[in-house]
Amino acid sequence: MTLQEAIEARHSVRAYKELPLAEDVVKVLEEQIGLLNREGNLHIQLILNEPKAFLGTMAKYGKFRNVSNYIVMAGKKAYDLDERVGYYGEHLVLLAQTLGLNTCWVGLSYSKVPGTYGLDEGEKIACYIALGYGETQGASHKIKTVEQVSNANDVTPSWFRKGVEAALLAPTAVNQQKFSFEYVGMKNGHHLVHVKKGFSIIGYTQMDLGIAKYHFEIGAGKDNFDWV
Repeated sequence: MTLQEAIEARHSVRAYKELPLAEDVVKVLEEQIGLLNREGNLHIQLILNEPKAFLGTMAKYGKFRNVSNYIVMAGKKAYDLDERVGYYGEHLVLLAQTLGLNTCWVGLSYSKVPGTYGLDEGEKIACYIALGYGETQGASHKIKTVEQVSNANDVTPSWFRKGVEAALLAPTAVNQQKFSFEYVGMKNGHHLVHVKKGFSIIGYTQMDLGIAKYHFEIGAGKDNFDWV
């Protein structure tokens, strides 16, 4: 499965089979987490066979079931922490999809279980990502149109539209999709794209932005443009 195929196949899943992750899958995830921690200056941690974090009232309200494997998304407090968490966390979400796993971003419906993770001075947990072998493959949801979230038209490059289409398949908090992409033009031989988040009383728009940016890069081709 390619990353583009993973984007199209991925849906949020909240109920999982009571199966441990395969050893080879765990190895791939841990290796990638090590790389992303260094690249994104984060403290991502994979927690295995630990069910307590998703046994609380909030987890039941969120309809989570049999979650015993999850990823703790943490890092040093900074203005751009949430965006980096979204961007690099979605690397793991799509990688998990290619490995035959299912996932769900979790902002509130979990409990912090002492002793299951570690935080260095000045660090905080931004969210969790539940993962495992889903009881189902999830379901698609209504999404906005390309025109609602971008200035794509007959003149903008075809890769720009493909990038926006991929971004529209990105998971966002309660499917709010509070982001927009603008094709700016060219400068010094480089195509430029501007992205911004919208306002939401729900929050998580900065994290959603990071997730959407990674999807856009996959759909558009990262070498085709520069961010501004």
